[in-house]
Amino acid sequence: MRTKMRIMGFHAEAIKPLNEAAAAELGANLLGEAIIFACAGSCLLLEFWRQQSLKHRKEVERVASLRSLRADVDRLEQALDELQVQVQAAVSRSALEELRAELRAELQEFRTQICEERQEPEPQPSEGPE
Repeated sequence: MRTKMRIMGFHAEAIKPLNEAAAAELGANLLGEAIIFACAGSCLLLEFWRQQSLKHRKEVERVASLRSLRADVDRLEQALDELQVQVQAAVSRSALEELRAELRAELQEFRTQICEERQEPEPQPSEGPE
C-alpha cells in the first residue's frame, strides 16, 4: 500500500490499516492483474518463438533451394562442356572430311598430270578401306 501511495504521489508518514474486505479486494485486483500480465507475457514469448522458428524454417528452405539450383547449374555446365567437346569433335571431323576430299582431288589431278606426261592410261582408283 505504501508503494501504491508513493506511486500516486502521496508521501504520508502514517497509513491507516485497511479493513479485511478492502484488503481482500486489493489483493484480488493485484492477483488478477498479475495473472493477466503473466498470460500476456507468455503469449508474447510464444509468438516470438513461433516467429523465430518460422524464420529459421524459411531460411532452411531457401538454403536448400539455393543448393538445389547450384547443383542444377553445375549439372548443366557439365552437360554444356560435354556438348562443346562433341561439337568441336564434330567440327574437326567435318573439317577432316573436307581436307580429305581436297587431298583426294589434288591427288587425282596429280595422277592425271603424271599420266599425261608419260602418256599412260590413267589408273582407276581402288575402293579400299578408308
